[in-house]
Amino acid sequence: MGYVDTAKHDRRARPAIVSRRKCGNLFVIGRQPGRVGYIAIAAGVFLLLACSWWLASGLGLVSPIFLPTPQAVGLRLSKLAADGTLWADLKVSLYRIAIAFLVSSLMSIVIGVLAGCYGFWKASFEPLVDFVRYMPVVAFVPLSILWSGTGDFQKFLIIWLGTFFQQVLMVMDAVKRVPADFIGLGRTLGMADRRILLKIVLPSAFPGIWDALRISLGWAWTWLVLAELVASTSGLGYRITVSQRFFQTDTIIGYILLLGVLGLVTDQAMRAAEKILFRYNRRRP
Repeated sequence: MGYVDTAKHDRRARPAIVSRRKCGNLFVIGRQPGRVGYIAIAAGVFLLLACSWWLASGLGLVSPIFLPTPQAVGLRLSKLAADGTLWADLKVSLYRIAIAFLVSSLMSIVIGVLAGCYGFWKASFEPLVDFVRYMPVVAFVPLSILWSGTGDFQKFLIIWLGTFFQQVLMVMDAVKRVPADFIGLGRTLGMADRRILLKIVLPSAFPGIWDALRISLGWAWTWLVLAELVASTSGLGYRITVSQRFFQTDTIIGYILLLGVLGLVTDQAMRAAEKILFRYNRRRP
């Protein structure tokens, strides 16, 4: 029986074991891929969807009236951009969502912080917010038109209704998650309630509040399109409605993709801003 160099055998087997472990890390609870790996996986998913779309439309598996090719959608968007239609629609929609989301966010932060800190304000606002937030925003569209017409204020109102009440609850939750020990330390140091609120509660809660605003921004885009789909004469949602009447599926899909890109850009912008504004927060995304 010959001698077997077990050390040499282990050295040969170890790289394969390590390689398997590295690959398996992606399927372990709590493990996250590196930045390059994350981008590669995400890009791969988008590429897979684009290829599926190209094959389904390019091979004639789906009629162009229902699913035009990516080339047709790209050409249509280029044409709309060249004649200024795309930029006009984009400008109007960005203006509407910026104003409505800013007003909703400021109001929700003030009310949410007060309700999260003080029992009186919690009893005043939380039951009302819980009551209203279960009312479907779509049902308010006819009322909002009766109340304010079909101008920009009606679009502001729909976006506000769809985001404000959800934001208030999330801001309250962010404030409630501030450790009680932090507040107790402030009282031990003899700080007044106002200083505890400004120096302890708000800095501790603002990363969570910012994350809540980032999530609610996605809802705001949805309510913007809803508001522009009904009784509107401008905006991205209006253009989708007009295109549906004339069976311009390429325009509809192009605008839907554009909305997705806008949402992704604004989401990533807020993520980047969070890292700059709240460097003291060590929470991982």
